[in-house]
Amino acid sequence: MSAIEPKLLEKLKRLSPEKLVEVEDFVDFLANKSRRQAAFDRLLAIAPALEAAGVEPMSEDRAAALVKEVRAERRTRRKDEPPGASRP
Repeated sequence: MSAIEPKLLEKLKRLSPEKLVEVEDFVDFLANKSRRQAAFDRLLAIAPALEAAGVEPMSEDRAAALVKEVRAERRTRRKDEPPGASRP
């Protein structure tokens, strides 16, 4: 356990349930931000290979449309999952 963990746990114990929900949301936000950055870094890492292979760059509109499609598919899958099913 790092030196900050006991201090953080003590501070969390003093928060109201409502504030704990806010903390949890913020921790989720930070984790999602890290995952997005990692995905972006992976994309940048393969960009030279895509260019060398002659793959046409994707427009921002097309990328946004694909993201929207994937998110809709995920929502549909999650709706169909049984309660308590684990997600990646």
